[in-house]
Amino acid sequence: MARSSLFSIQTITLLLSTFFFTPESINFTFHGFNQDDLYIDEATVINPSNNSPAMLTDSDPNAIGHAFFPHPIPIFNSTLTRFNSFSTQFVFQINPSNEGGYGLAFTLSASRGFPGARPGHLMGVFNDSNRNTSSTNHIFMVEFDTVKGFDEDIDSDGNHVGINLNGMNSSYYKVTEIYLQKAKPIRAWIDYEAISKQINVTIARVNDPKPEPLMSVTHDLSDVLSENMYAGFSAATGGDKWSSHYILGWSFRLNGPADHLNSSLLPTVAANSGSNSELRNALLAAISAVLIISVASLIGIVMYRRSSRFEDLEKWELDCPHRFRYRELHAATKGFRESEMIGRGGFGAVYRGVLASSGVEVAVKRITTNNPLQGMREFAAEIESLGKLRHKNLVHLQGWCKRKNDLLLVYDYLPNGSLDSLLYNPDPGFPVVLSWEQRFSIVKGIASGLLYLHEDWDQVVIHRDVKSSNVLLDADMSPRLGDFGLARLYDHGKNSHTTHVVGTIGYIAPELTHTGKASTSTDVFAYGILLLEIACGRAAVAYEAHRNAILVDWVVECMQMGNVFDAVDARMEYVVEEMEMVLGLGLLCSHPRKEMRPTMRQVVRYLNGDEVMPLLESLSLEGSRRVDEITARLLQLGLVDRVLRYSSDSVNLGVSVGVMSTTSFDGGR
Repeated sequence: MARSSLFSIQTITLLLSTFFFTPESINFTFHGFNQDDLYIDEATVINPSNNSPAMLTDSDPNAIGHAFFPHPIPIFNSTLTRFNSFSTQFVFQINPSNEGGYGLAFTLSASRGFPGARPGHLMGVFNDSNRNTSSTNHIFMVEFDTVKGFDEDIDSDGNHVGINLNGMNSSYYKVTEIYLQKAKPIRAWIDYEAISKQINVTIARVNDPKPEPLMSVTHDLSDVLSENMYAGFSAATGGDKWSSHYILGWSFRLNGPADHLNSSLLPTVAANSGSNSELRNALLAAISAVLIISVASLIGIVMYRRSSRFEDLEKWELDCPHRFRYRELHAATKGFRESEMIGRGGFGAVYRGVLASSGVEVAVKRITTNNPLQGMREFAAEIESLGKLRHKNLVHLQGWCKRKNDLLLVYDYLPNGSLDSLLYNPDPGFPVVLSWEQRFSIVKGIASGLLYLHEDWDQVVIHRDVKSSNVLLDADMSPRLGDFGLARLYDHGKNSHTTHVVGTIGYIAPELTHTGKASTSTDVFAYGILLLEIACGRAAVAYEAHRNAILVDWVVECMQMGNVFDAVDARMEYVVEEMEMVLGLGLLCSHPRKEMRPTMRQVVRYLNGDEVMPLLESLSLEGSRRVDEITARLLQLGLVDRVLRYSSDSVNLGVSVGVMSTTSFDGGR
């Protein structure tokens, strides 16, 4: 599902068109949406990195959602000194919950948004002060209303289409025989011919041919439109009636017919289950003891969902983590209070929280960045990859939340924090030195997690940021690999796409800086550096004595001096055979030549004792563990004249050519 960038060719074309606006240039077609296709307010593109429905509202009460084409449309033709004709086609779907309401609207407005707009009958477009017709509003709206009764005391059943000009009262109105909120796709056409002043509004079931217009009226829109207008959609729910509103596809053109939307290319949305109307139909279908019991159970589920603070799951969420409500996470973290912050990384801060509904402790990552597109890429990548992965040595993503510019990811809370903080930056209040038994268990756990990513899951997952600060420890000191913001997925048997260099200085494989092509082998390289960190208790790159001290180079220097074990963390005792294996694996995995590196499956077999490393095989057969023999064997790796050197110049070069990430959980917890 992932693409190397959220920018599609079509989107780039649209961005360029903002600098060369002509009536002829305004022509776009979306079969589903990516995050950068729309300007959204309280709405969401369900899967930000893939063509997906735009959800204007979910089944929350009193909700409002807006989605606009991001750029103004030059609706006035200065050459002809008149307004241009326009044509639009879109496919929408309304999934009712409770009694269902209040519908959605296509809008042309002078601004990209409706400040102070109210939900319910006002459709998220107008408020009490501007709902009456006023020439200053500059709003053309076609409403697809599911609740009758604006300015009436009673909300009776309504199923109609209205044309509203600068106000909430429909200037033209028509009841339709097509039931709008039947949880099925509906196609709509809106056409305005500027010379004849003719407005046609047509609707049909998505696969039916275009019928005669539902409404065909003559009205000069020059008193409604302004020179530049924004096109988009608005939807709203009420306090006691609500539905989920979706836009599945959209095309628009000035001075010509909008492109036809191919229904086979449109994304799908599952119908909500458990609405009262469906229950009534089920009860009328057959009165039997079994049916009554089933309906009673279903009513119980609906009442439980309404009493809880969680929203209904749509089909797309069944394979993905749960979407939390913003107010729940705001309350859990005490308003994202500074005292609840447990870490800060390159793309935001991490807060400890307690969910009021369950009392469960969670870690909430709040993505904040000066580059909104990059932040959205990080957000989408984590949901796409980590949201579907299940392994005991991977951080579990519980869910997510998106509210305007706030991008929130919710993880299991891991009380022992990040590995780097315990290896070489211990908290003074928690002066723990990890034992070798704990370290060897961490080595094996992360290897198992990487093997799952590379070979055992449905797709190949390249983490691209394996490092000690991205390894978190639970209450039992078991490791979990986290922060999948840079991860890439591709199918087994295929190659990953070339991309720009990303990662963290000290962990980047040398071939990556030359080709920009990440692979499972580049993850293995970073894992090798992690092994050396765990064995030596030192950072991959540290600034010492006015220079950058590179861990791998230091281990090689110890070998050249005759005793590789001089590099080992002196604060602990260790098993010699296990330590020589970890040091050997660390050097082998981080070998400058990628063809010398083992796969993660081989690494796991070595660590589990299922296979002896070729480098140490004869030593094991002879039973010798002499330091000089072990050192000599390790020197055979050919690391004395290492290809990869990290000087201050190379560090600066790395920063210039790629995205150098810091951990999302610095400080851990």
